[in-house]
Amino acid sequence: MTQPASNSASASAMARVLVIDDSAVARGLMTRWIEEDNDLNLVGAAVDGEQGVSKAAELQPDLIVLDVEMPRMDGLAALPLLLKAAPHCRIVMASTLTRRGGEVTIRALSMGAADYASKPQAGRLAGAEEFRLDLLGKLKALAPRPIPPVPTESDVRTPTTPSARVKTPAGKNASAPPRKAFHPVAAPPGERKRPRSKAPPELIVIGSSTGGPQALRDVVSAFPADIKAPVLIAQHMPALFTKILAEHLDRAGALSCKEAEDGERLQAGMIYLAPGDFHFTVRKDAGGFYAVLDQTPPVNFCRPAVDPLFQSVCESAGGTALGIIMTGMGHDGREGARALRNAGGTILAQDEKTSIVWGMPGAVAEAGLADEILPLADIGPGIVRRAKGGI
Repeated sequence: MTQPASNSASASAMARVLVIDDSAVARGLMTRWIEEDNDLNLVGAAVDGEQGVSKAAELQPDLIVLDVEMPRMDGLAALPLLLKAAPHCRIVMASTLTRRGGEVTIRALSMGAADYASKPQAGRLAGAEEFRLDLLGKLKALAPRPIPPVPTESDVRTPTTPSARVKTPAGKNASAPPRKAFHPVAAPPGERKRPRSKAPPELIVIGSSTGGPQALRDVVSAFPADIKAPVLIAQHMPALFTKILAEHLDRAGALSCKEAEDGERLQAGMIYLAPGDFHFTVRKDAGGFYAVLDQTPPVNFCRPAVDPLFQSVCESAGGTALGIIMTGMGHDGREGARALRNAGGTILAQDEKTSIVWGMPGAVAEAGLADEILPLADIGPGIVRRAKGGI
């Protein structure tokens, strides 16, 4: 079902969306949400991948919502055919929060899908407000025309008080300071309060969101085994999916990757990924750097968020840290990058051409906080050069 004829004039300025899902309930909900949105134009719907490929070739949509599990031709099988049939479209995978859903989603992102939206189990779709907000927000962020952002799914579930569910594992640092909510540190854009440090970084910290999983894979594959600093990553992703992403990054290059654990000592030559639904920050004591996980309220509607990680790195390592902001919607990471740069650290940002969404790195660049703006292919080598003492 397409937009009514009375809307045809305005429809030409909207992002054109095709929905592919075998579930009549899920397909009906998603098509209704898109039809009701003033910035999106539903151009068609399909019941499986085979029909979806045919409709994509005919309709040439800007955006496709693609279910993972379907008969005849599932989402993974359809994905490369859709990208060939409609080469300019961007595809959002609709995936359930299960181990299999996470595995397929990470694989789909590596094959060219732009993003994913976490779909509730079939029996919970009727009240899926979080899914609606997540899906519409990501479709708008990926649209070929600028569209004002909508609230993310975290808007409807932001806690009002910090949680105390995290426990320090046995044998780990038990003297972590009390949890506290993150507050951005404002500073004039483009200014550096301290001279840039020329020492090799003690910590390397990366923030990413939409398009991040594949971009991270490209970056870490460039790392040699002799990196002399821990690498810390905050990627916007739900629980379970981050565990699967860590496993994929672990296989991508010479460095081992794992989800960070509360109280864990951070070792040089290791990659630590923020677990989904937890903020990941860093502290330092006489024994060195260690990880702190908490469930204080989301920052920039996200948990994990990039700003708290960067801010904590600034407080722990000062200017001897290297920060990288990569592809993603929104501006998470901008204030953390500002604090780190003002302390004497170095900030790299991914360029617009190679970013799936130039929201996060664009916010850093436009604030005058990036020491360099690099294409994706140059970010890994640029990190390695600086990690080995190059400027």
